[in-house]
Amino acid sequence: MCWRREHERRAGPFPSKLSPAVRSTEGRPVNANTAAMPAGASAAKAGTTPCAYSIGRRLSLLLAIQTVIGLGVLLATIYGATTMLFNMKHEEQLRTYSNVLVDVIKESNIQGGEAEVVSKLSWLAERSSGFYLEVERADGSALYRDVAPSFNMAESVTNAMAFTVPTAAGEPLYRGQLVLDCTQDAKTGRRVALLLIVSVIAGAALVGWGTFWRVRCSLRPLIDLAAQTKAIDARRLGQRLTLEEPVEELQPLIDQFNGLMHRVERTYTQLEGFNADVAHELRTPLATLIGHTELALSRERSADELSETLVSNLEELQRMAAIVNDMLFLAQADRGVKARRGAPVGLAHLVQQVVEFHEAAIEESGLCVAIEGDARLPLDEPLVKRALSNLLGNAIRYADKGSRLSVHIAQDQDRSVRLWVENAGPSIDEAHLPRLFDRFFRADSARSEPDRLHHGLGLSIVAAIARMHDGFPTAESTNGTTRVGFSLRAVEAGMGA
Repeated sequence: MCWRREHERRAGPFPSKLSPAVRSTEGRPVNANTAAMPAGASAAKAGTTPCAYSIGRRLSLLLAIQTVIGLGVLLATIYGATTMLFNMKHEEQLRTYSNVLVDVIKESNIQGGEAEVVSKLSWLAERSSGFYLEVERADGSALYRDVAPSFNMAESVTNAMAFTVPTAAGEPLYRGQLVLDCTQDAKTGRRVALLLIVSVIAGAALVGWGTFWRVRCSLRPLIDLAAQTKAIDARRLGQRLTLEEPVEELQPLIDQFNGLMHRVERTYTQLEGFNADVAHELRTPLATLIGHTELALSRERSADELSETLVSNLEELQRMAAIVNDMLFLAQADRGVKARRGAPVGLAHLVQQVVEFHEAAIEESGLCVAIEGDARLPLDEPLVKRALSNLLGNAIRYADKGSRLSVHIAQDQDRSVRLWVENAGPSIDEAHLPRLFDRFFRADSARSEPDRLHHGLGLSIVAAIARMHDGFPTAESTNGTTRVGFSLRAVEAGMGA
């Protein structure tokens, strides 16, 4: 019996400590039914918790049962064959002796009649042990009966055979019954059966014990892996599972677990950096707010001065609100929320709208923008426009003055669509490309001097919007040309989250 279930059965459904939800407050009694229902439900739920089982014991038991069945069938066949051989032997003995008796009775009857028959039968009975003989005439009257058999008929195991002595015309002259003593063979059969039963039990026990021992040895790698897993904590996320001797069946599990730990470590590291970056990004506007407020309170201010301070504080608050809103959006995307797709939309038209929105910045930088390609697919129009705006704004900021900026739209064979913005400007170090879409990451070391208008979440939002459309972000930078974009997978309208 599972100890946990037995303990809960004896302890009853009442908890040792009431939860805050069922405690009486300010002396008011709690409804007994209301308080008991959660506790009883909790106890019932706990009572159904499955108990752990031993793989070694289970395999040992199963193999022992299979051994009993297998050996039982085999040895039962052997016992049946032995019994059949004994029966064939007995029948052969009875048949042979019956034929001898028939010949003797015929010859004796011809030579001297019934007196000679009785004499011959008595002579044979004295010299043949293990047989009992009765002979009667055709009318049923007794002719001969062995009065001193060599075995106890009542306590012995016997086998009998009837025979008939015919006349020359084929009519029955005498009828007899020959009984064979099979007691010794029966004892031998019982000994064989007992030996076979003992063999089955011993074989099952030996196989069960051997299997249990072997399984315990074979499961030693699992015990080692469990110990290694137990040693992993937040301070040892870089530790990986290893075995001194690789096990083919366990290696896929080890590889999958190590891959999971790699992702957990990477996520944990990103989370730590994310927390630090959030604190860093919020610290500056908070310090500015505090400084402006303290300065405003240091002496009496005119209404215009206070208004100017409030406007400055409002700008900082709006920047903080933008950071918080972007963080909430990324958290929603991390939960796997999908984009709400509408009717198919022409992407070139969306790009044109975004370009017009950035027209002032484009003219200020002396850039010319070209849109190449087009495609239609159902998508979340506001989200895609936001991603395009982030890409275009990023390209405008880092493009060379007076250069050409291109927005490309291409449809792949799997019906997915790729969009990317290409600009001429400083190349991004290849080592920075994998982290380009990380939150608060800046490849140009501007982290130490934060941009008041950009807080390092733009490309992270682009990546999130791509994932919400079942796509992925892309980035490459070579020979002074940088291409940053994302893909969108085409699905039927209305299938978005």
